[in-house]
Amino acid sequence: MRCLITGAAGFVGGPLVERLYGERICELAVTTRSAAASFPTSVRHFPIEITSETDWAVVLEGIDVIVHLAARVHIMNDRADDPLAEFRRINTAATLNLAEQAARAGVKRFVFISSIKVNGEENDRPFRHDDTPMPIDPYGISKLETEIGLHEIAARTGMEVVVIRPPLVYGPGARGNFALLVGLVRKKIPLPFASLKNRRTLVALPNLVDLIIVGMKHPGAAGQTFLAGDGEDLSTPRLIEGIAAGLGVKPMLLPFPPALLQMGARVAGKDAVYQRLCGSLQVDISHARDVLGWSPLVTPREGLKLAVT
Repeated sequence: MRCLITGAAGFVGGPLVERLYGERICELAVTTRSAAASFPTSVRHFPIEITSETDWAVVLEGIDVIVHLAARVHIMNDRADDPLAEFRRINTAATLNLAEQAARAGVKRFVFISSIKVNGEENDRPFRHDDTPMPIDPYGISKLETEIGLHEIAARTGMEVVVIRPPLVYGPGARGNFALLVGLVRKKIPLPFASLKNRRTLVALPNLVDLIIVGMKHPGAAGQTFLAGDGEDLSTPRLIEGIAAGLGVKPMLLPFPPALLQMGARVAGKDAVYQRLCGSLQVDISHARDVLGWSPLVTPREGLKLAVT
């Protein structure tokens, strides 16, 4: 099997390439935005700008499976004049251009790493793979439009499409709110989250990488959408305790009324940060278990230790 991984130098792409290469799962070709990225000599490396006009002919030669990771990721405080147009340009138009050329080149399977934001932002029951999509921000909308376009290409050409929607991914080098939380716990700063009883599904980097690899190979994955997760949900206090355990420090959690905490976040203009740290977002991964026979490799406690040490 010959595989192409786009975004191979990224947060998920790097560990995916490392495992695929280390276990000799497939012959590898990769794309990155920079020529400076380093890979083993047996890995074909194409520094390439992925756009709706990119010519993929040379890159796709002999490829059986594509894992498409390259994307414009969710951005807090996006400064683009038209964020939706920018997400559509990179995440939708560029991806569908690649997929169209892949189908013509005889690629058998296209694994698209989407986002749980296609389902929505917050829930009072776990999101399922077959829920009606309800994205509310430009990033989620662009991912949904890409999924729809990919399935249209699959129906027209016969190329198999597999969609994986991860929630927050954590691991070594994670950024954003997870990195912020790790920094606060590491500095032993008291955090007013002890009274929160929210529930969140996260996915450890080794678990997501493993699900992607199963999605690359399993015959039952074709045409399916899978939600990723660790199989065990955490409240914010339990997440902080897991981070603290990985760091070998004592968690500094203080009780504080959640309603006042939310009010303070609103006054400070930090509603989005509050929702991501303190809201609930649960994911049902039973479809991946049932169809693929897949189970997470590591528990949240193990994943958090790997992420912070």
